[in-house]
Amino acid sequence: MTINARTRQRLAQRVIDQLRMQIETGKLRTGDQLPTEPQLEAAFDVSRTVVREAIADLRAAGLVEPIQGKGVFVSDVTARSGLMLTPVEIRSIPETLELLEFRMATEGEAAAIAAYRRTAEQESAIATANRKMASLIEQGLSTVEADYEFHLAVAVATNNRFYVDVLRHFGSRTIPRGQFPTLPEANDRVYLERVHAEHAEILAGIAEQDAERARQAMRAHLMASQRRYRLLADLQPQ
Repeated sequence: MTINARTRQRLAQRVIDQLRMQIETGKLRTGDQLPTEPQLEAAFDVSRTVVREAIADLRAAGLVEPIQGKGVFVSDVTARSGLMLTPVEIRSIPETLELLEFRMATEGEAAAIAAYRRTAEQESAIATANRKMASLIEQGLSTVEADYEFHLAVAVATNNRFYVDVLRHFGSRTIPRGQFPTLPEANDRVYLERVHAEHAEILAGIAEQDAERARQAMRAHLMASQRRYRLLADLQPQ
């Protein structure tokens, strides 16, 4: 059964909350290995995609660390303390969450409109932006501008100037990681490749003129980002 973006977000959040609680209460201690993906799927009655999204968010927040060929382990508490955001970054979280909420309302529809209005040239521009991001990931360079170019190209493909005006008003600060330079995910290849894959799904919906697929792909993409920053907000000292 296929689940929509909102349901997947809710399920992933449940997995995140439970694992985070186990880490914070000491049930899972530093160095402990998390259950395998199949075990987590069975324990939470969710799909592998949901499990992977939850683990990716916990990893981005510095709570767990995968070790090649061995599994996923709880990070060292002293290492996690070094991942705390700067005061400026912490103050930016509420605005970031509000902007992501606004973007879900606008960009989800923009992707759907682009699916049936885009020209061949506009579709090509979206694909070019996504290839540029892939190249920058491969080179280990910043992808913030390429990420913004992708979203702007989708807005342009609506052929509705108001969607373009909104994206240009906010500029590259619409890409959250550009506002959080100390965040590990800003330069984490695994995370960036996941973002690129989310973009590819949006592009596929637009290319196939499947408005609902494009809408849901964009919403899933933005919801995943929103979930990560909510988790970061919860991890900051009060």
